[in-house]
Amino acid sequence: MSARTLLEGRKFRVEAVDVPDREGRPRTREVVRHPGAVVILPLLPDGRIVLIRNQRFAVGATLLELPAGTREPGEDDATGAHRELEEETGYQAGTLTPLVRFFASPGFCDEEMIGFVATDLVPTRQRLDATEHIEVEPVDVATFREMLRDGRIVDGKTLACGLYWLSFVAGSEAEGPSRV
Repeated sequence: MSARTLLEGRKFRVEAVDVPDREGRPRTREVVRHPGAVVILPLLPDGRIVLIRNQRFAVGATLLELPAGTREPGEDDATGAHRELEEETGYQAGTLTPLVRFFASPGFCDEEMIGFVATDLVPTRQRLDATEHIEVEPVDVATFREMLRDGRIVDGKTLACGLYWLSFVAGSEAEGPSRV
């Protein structure tokens, strides 16, 4: 497959890639090349989940999300998760446990997201980028589940990690403090 760079951005690039169709003829597809990202499900000692209200200019809305962010060049997944958690929420994690890996939108982008559960949280301070507008909003597990169910949470990474955690990690204990 041959590829040509169409756009080089600060965090990703867009390539035109020639791929063969079923008859072997080349077809051009645009692909977003992304270094990958981390998503963190932070659990406070009382069992609440730390969500953020994040202004997202691309969709013109403030979304309820789990903290997340793009890995820096050469940064491993856990280091990125620790950094993003503190930057966006003002908490440091004493323990970071892998949760799930998934592709955000594999039809046009190679971004792989790596989810973690963060526990043993210690408050520090947020370190937001100049264009970030983020408010921290801890919620209990029952409220989190209801937000996922009723459409208050529409962010894909939060849906994926939240539902995975509720389904496979928190289990029937999810109504009270987490046993993670």
